Amino acid sequence: MPLRHPWRLSAAGILIVALGGTIWSIAKNPNVEWSIVAHYFFSDLVVNGVLVTLYLTFIAMAIGIVGAVAIAVMRLSENPVLSSIAKFYIWFFRGTPVLIQIIFWGYIGALYPQVKLGIPFTHVTFWSTGSSAIITPMLAAILSLGLNEIAYSGEIIRGGISGVAKGQVEAAHSLGLTPTQTTRKIVLPQAMRIVVPPMGNEVLTMLKETALVSVIAGRDLMTAVQQIYSQNYQVIPLLVVAGIWYLILTSLLSYPQRLLERRYGRSRVSAMGSSGSRRLLLGFTGSKKAALSHD
Repeated sequence: MPLRHPWRLSAAGILIVALGGTIWSIAKNPNVEWSIVAHYFFSDLVVNGVLVTLYLTFIAMAIGIVGAVAIAVMRLSENPVLSSIAKFYIWFFRGTPVLIQIIFWGYIGALYPQVKLGIPFTHVTFWSTGSSAIITPMLAAILSLGLNEIAYSGEIIRGGISGVAKGQVEAAHSLGLTPTQTTRKIVLPQAMRIVVPPMGNEVLTMLKETALVSVIAGRDLMTAVQQIYSQNYQVIPLLVVAGIWYLILTSLLSYPQRLLERRYGRSRVSAMGSSGSRRLLLGFTGSKKAALSHD
């Protein structure tokens, strides 16, 4: 007979009623103005903002993952210079808010009005141009988000690399593999099983962090919504539009994450299953031999 848990059922009932009441209150609230939500949901400005948001997400994550591998390897290096540089990079970008970094890159022209190419420590200049001509709002958004993501993803990859048994690295070296080959062929493929779940969360976090580039007019979804409600003053309906789009995008991006987790977790499950079957078989064989010897 299964045990009864009346308090669990009561808590579940209370939560269902509270959630249903909240959804009903929002759905029936006249201030939401669902007609305006439907009118602007597929407008050209909003759809272009959605595409820019996806573009920023993938470009920033690509920069973050490639740079994170280098930072993680430097962080684990026995070279004190490389390790110290990696530690300083992670400390700086994780210690400052990403909003400050976005604003900094957006107004980099106030710090360096000209970008010059010449001989260092001299006044010889071969080429120069204005900073605003190079660091556009889109490039500023990519740089700020990508450089910030390197620090966070670097720690994730470092944790995955540290999770690989040292004996496998030593075995690879004994077989004649160089440190680069060992990292590329032995360590990184095994570290993926540990890295994929938190890295998937980083993708979703990056998708939502792109909304911060609206402070420098990054042409993302939040920028488009702000441009619309700054003209018609329909703040709540337009925020609902943005919220629904973010929920759709995060739901779509969560599906590939589950596939990757299932793909890289398959070898672990099969290995656990085979080891468990082996232990069971060995235990059965051992008990059978003990019984025969006793007889």
